[in-house]
Amino acid sequence: MKWFILGIVLTLVVLAAGAYLFVKTGGISMDTTAPPLPLEKTVAEMALRASMKQAADQKNPLPFNDDTMLAGARKYKQNCAVCHGVPGQPPTAISKGMFPDPPQLFEKKGMMTDDPEGETFWKVTHGIRLSGMPGFQSTLSDTERWQVTTLVAHADKLSPVVLAELGH
Repeated sequence: MKWFILGIVLTLVVLAAGAYLFVKTGGISMDTTAPPLPLEKTVAEMALRASMKQAADQKNPLPFNDDTMLAGARKYKQNCAVCHGVPGQPPTAISKGMFPDPPQLFEKKGMMTDDPEGETFWKVTHGIRLSGMPGFQSTLSDTERWQVTTLVAHADKLSPVVLAELGH
């Protein structure tokens, strides 16, 4: 039994040393144009879901109206549009050079209108590690982050005045 346990420990040490050397010698490309590693997306999504598990229950304290949406649109243009786009405009060069690709929030495939508002607020507040998504807790107030959350959550219900503010 002693040799079996020693074999397991030695195997783990060799695997850890091999992984370290693989990374240390450039075995993992950090280029944004490199293909994703096996299971990279799965592991990242699992970690994000685990971090946000309580967030979905958080309720938006702001009303859904044009005032909230306009304020959210102004903050969105200043802080988010360069990566996440605006209605009717092509993705920016910055967003095309990021990995992973930031969702274009006003395109049907990128819309987050199905996400609970608490999760969107969590993402705006804390950011997402290793994705390019910054956290805005220290730069936007709670109200401003909820305004942006409201805009994103209702991206499929933009009034003409909000669309005009976004430059559409």
